[in-house]
Parts: sequence; structure tokens; C-alpha cells
Amino acid sequence: MSVAEVSTTKENLYEGMFLVNSSHFANDPEAATESIMAILERAGATVVAHRPWQDGKLAYEIEGQRKGLHYLVCFRMPGAGMEVITRQCHLSDVVLRQMVIKHPPELFNAMVDALNGTTDGEAEVEAEATPDEAKPAEAN
Repeated sequence: MSVAEVSTTKENLYEGMFLVNSSHFANDPEAATESIMAILERAGATVVAHRPWQDGKLAYEIEGQRKGLHYLVCFRMPGAGMEVITRQCHLSDVVLRQMVIKHPPELFNAMVDALNGTTDGEAEVEAEATPDEAKPAEAN
């Protein structure tokens, strides 16, 4: 499936946590961040917010690494882009593991606010209402 095909479908709201090789991030944080953003761009994602989260010792060794940095990203993307993210992360030297969670708009907005350091709900995402979520018409 090409990126053009992926971008024509409905976009969902996601939070991605990417476990990054700590030494790569320490040596060149911009290149490590650009690597994650390039993976998401190839998948047709639109990044809303991102930042490094936690750097520390891992519970077990992953690909010879005992330390890792967790990098959080909130993004919009069609569901079909998940295959691209998984494949690109497996091919990456920077990303050791990834986990992506689909969020409802309310939780997504809260995560974006947290990543941006705001608490007043500045980040509003337009939610596409499904028929069962649509408000009923007011009766006169």
C-alpha cells in the first residue's frame, strides 16, 4: 500500500512510544529525533507533539543495549500506516522497540497538552463524530 493510498482514508489519533538506543540519542539527539519523524512521515502520519520522556536502565537487554530512551509522539494517521511504522522500526538502527496506542480525542488532547507543557486544553483536535456519537437535535 502506497502512502498516497494510506492518506486518503480516515485519520485516527495515536500515541507512540519509541524506545531509542540511548547512545545514539546522546551522541546526536537531532538525528535520532529526525529518524523517528522520518518513520512516521513514511507512514503518512502528521505529528502533533513529541518529546523525549525517560532515559534509563532497561529491565532486560534489548539488541545488546542495557539502557534506552523512551520518546513519546502524538500523531494523526490512517490505520493502514501501522504496517509501515512496524516495518520501518524493525529496519531502524535507532529504534529498538515501539508501541502505538489509539486514543479517543479527549485523551489525545490531554496527552498533547502534557507533551507541550500546557494544562488549559489549548490543543484541540477535531473529532469526527460517528452516527451514535452525534448529538440529538433539540426538540422545541
